[in-house]
Parts: sequence; structure tokens; C-alpha cells
Amino acid sequence: MSYRWLKWLILWIPTLTIGLWEYVRHAFLLPYISMDLGNVLAPVLVFLVTLTLLRGLFKRLELMQDALQRERLSKSSFEQREKLARELHDGISQSLFLLSVKLDSLEHANTPEGVRQTTEQIRGTVRHVYEDVRQSIANLKSSTAASPAEGPWRAAIHSLAEELREAGGGYTAEVNWQLPEHALSDKEKVELMAIVREALMNIRKHTHEAHVSISCYPLEGGALGSFHCIVADTGGGADAEQLEAKGRYGIRMMRERAKQMGWSLRVKSERGQGTRVEIATEPLNGS
Repeated sequence: MSYRWLKWLILWIPTLTIGLWEYVRHAFLLPYISMDLGNVLAPVLVFLVTLTLLRGLFKRLELMQDALQRERLSKSSFEQREKLARELHDGISQSLFLLSVKLDSLEHANTPEGVRQTTEQIRGTVRHVYEDVRQSIANLKSSTAASPAEGPWRAAIHSLAEELREAGGGYTAEVNWQLPEHALSDKEKVELMAIVREALMNIRKHTHEAHVSISCYPLEGGALGSFHCIVADTGGGADAEQLEAKGRYGIRMMRERAKQMGWSLRVKSERGQGTRVEIATEPLNGS
């Protein structure tokens, strides 16, 4: 029996009981039962019928509520695990990857100045990992984490491009960001920034000496907040099977973020043709 039917039965059984009692009393029992006695018997009868019939219904309702509560707790636990996975992947795992790249650079440093600069970069990355761990723990303890979208948004995009140029892999980067600051909500900014950051991290993981372009512009004639963003590189590219291969957690996370926000996401890559990641508020052909 569904929750909806239970509610209707709980509502209608006492009403039908008192209606039926009044009909029987006036049609058949009026010569035998006075009006005062009938008025006294009416609530007693309703109570007895309610106790007899609705007790089982209330018991079932309590069981359904317990099941719903368990389902909510299970969903909450799953969401916390997903949140932790995102925190680890977006912050800590990416920082550890950068740390490994800088350790490789340290091994190939030929001058004391180069060693010193690389060592300072490694220290900065370690501090960044430490802050990511602290932030992840704080976010798990708090139901409402602080918004990472605080501060100038375009400056953050240019900062990502600058980090790419300084990564030491022979990258060049250009930014053409035309989406206004006020176009998106804080949550939308956070999710879009995370997708762009992940796309850039994949470039650093899988290609070298590439030119990277980051562009985003509002859709012409679209509603406020509609956009089309592109992160493209001129690297070696990859086959479609490699993009969807097991272990490509970054691409899966980008797709999940876009789906959660109701956006379209398309990843196109070909051997020798580079990779192109597109995010849009409108459907993309082939996405």
C-alpha cells in the first residue's frame, strides 16, 4: 500500500465511521437510543474503530517513514563519499601530480639557482597539499562549505593559464574570457571553474609543448547565464577508446559535474589533432 493511500485512509475512515453511525442511529436506533446517549456513543465508536482499523495503518506508516529515513541516510552517506572523492581528485591528487612533475624537474636541474627555484616550488606545492587536506576535512565537517568562487573570477581563470605556462612542459596559453562576472551564481562558477581546471590538468598529464586556448562567451540571444566554453590544445590527442578507458576519472568527473548542473559537455580528441573540451548551457551536437 502506497504512502498516498495510507494518508487518504487515515483521513476518511473516521469521517465515514461517524457518517455511517449517524445514518444508522437516525434510521434504525432513534426509538431505542436517546439523542444525548447517541452523542456520547459517537466519539466512543469513532475511537474504537480508529483503534481497531487505523492502528495497523499507523504501524505501516511508521515503517514507511523508517525506510525513508534509512534511504535518506544512505543517500547522504553516498553524497559525502562523492564529495570526498571530488575533494581528493580536484585538490590533493592534482597537487601530488604537480609535485611529481617538479621532483622530475629537480632531478634535471643543472644550476644551483635552478635547484633553489625548483625546491621553492616544491615547498609551495607541499603547502598547497596541506591546505587542500585541511579544507577537505573542514568541508566534510560542515554542511555548507565556504564558496571557492569568492574573489575576481576572471583573475582566477588567468591564474590557471599562468600556472600552465609556468609548469615547465613547454606550454603556451591564451585566454579569451567574455562571460561577465554576474552571469553565473557562485555554485555555477565553482562547477565551471572545476571543469576548466580539470581540463587543464589533463593537458598537463597527457601532452607536452602544446598551445592551449581557454575561451568562454555568452550565447547570442540566450538567457542570462547561458554560455559556451572551450578548452582546446594542440597536443598529440588520443583515441576515443582511450578517453573512455577505465581509470579516466577526470573525464568522468567533468561529465558528472556538467550533468549535475544541466549543462552539455563534449570531449573531442584525435591522434595528432589535439583535444577539445566544450561546456555549454545548450545541447551540443554529438555530446
